[in-house]
Amino acid sequence: MFNIDQIVKALQTDPNAQRTAMTGAAGLAAGMLLSGGGLGKLAGNAVKIGAVAAVGGLAYNAWQNYQKNQQGAPAASQDAFIPPASDTSAQEELGKSLVRAMIAAAKADGRIDADEKEAIFSKLESMNLSSEEKAWVFDELSSPLDINAVAARASTPELATEIYAASLVAITADTASERAYLDALASKLNLAPALVAEIHKAAGEKAPEPAAPPAAPFAYTPSGSNV
Repeated sequence: MFNIDQIVKALQTDPNAQRTAMTGAAGLAAGMLLSGGGLGKLAGNAVKIGAVAAVGGLAYNAWQNYQKNQQGAPAASQDAFIPPASDTSAQEELGKSLVRAMIAAAKADGRIDADEKEAIFSKLESMNLSSEEKAWVFDELSSPLDINAVAARASTPELATEIYAASLVAITADTASERAYLDALASKLNLAPALVAEIHKAAGEKAPEPAAPPAAPFAYTPSGSNV
């Protein structure tokens, strides 16, 4: 079984940084308390429950608050967000989906450059991970950003909520390219604006501003692209 917590921890290359690329997500796995925000309560138990359960709990709380305020919004059980520990296959697949989302979000602003990759690779080499696990991370870091592939992992509304939550905590969302990426991801995941706002609230982040309808079909372009 893939050690998702160790993999996420390896993505944190600067232990002194907070709310930079990967720090929010890696902090959950490492049990680090983030300063302020809605993640504090979850991070306090991160050592015990792990990164997957921490992100799942954040998404579940956001969903519950959304459901309370929306007539006819479907209810969801916690198991739909956090598979039982006995279901190792579901746990692994969820972990992979969330880590993929985190890595993709960090790519949105071009923050995973060659030096960053090298630092991550060096940390991975020092960890007790299998060659398969290391190769999987190398492939994810080296592949081009593909927002459609990230969204395609969302087979349920609950998973869509978790993928967005993982993406949000992996970045600072303080640049235009990062905000554009999150807006495009929410659209591709078919998340209601009210639910997106609840996810931001649960994560201690400012809710995104309502976007005006685009004049033409929107296509997300990563930072640094010549398109």
